[in-house]
Amino acid sequence: MFAGGIGEGAPVIRERICDGLGFLGIELDLKRNAKNAPLISRDARPVRVRVMHTDEELMIARSVTRLLRLGTSNPV
Repeated sequence: MFAGGIGEGAPVIRERICDGLGFLGIELDLKRNAKNAPLISRDARPVRVRVMHTDEELMIARSVTRLLRLGTSNPV
């Protein structure tokens, strides 16, 4: 699974990462990858490779909130 800014929007990077991983059952469909489709692996392969939207800013805010509340009596 690819997520986040580069994972969602960089087909060249995804291709470079997956290149040579055919022995693991990973093979990209280059047309799907170029279009940033939700499923970018080839149908005939045993491993599905997906692109998922992630709200990185929200995840950072949640992590900071948890960290700041560590010393309080009201943990998240």
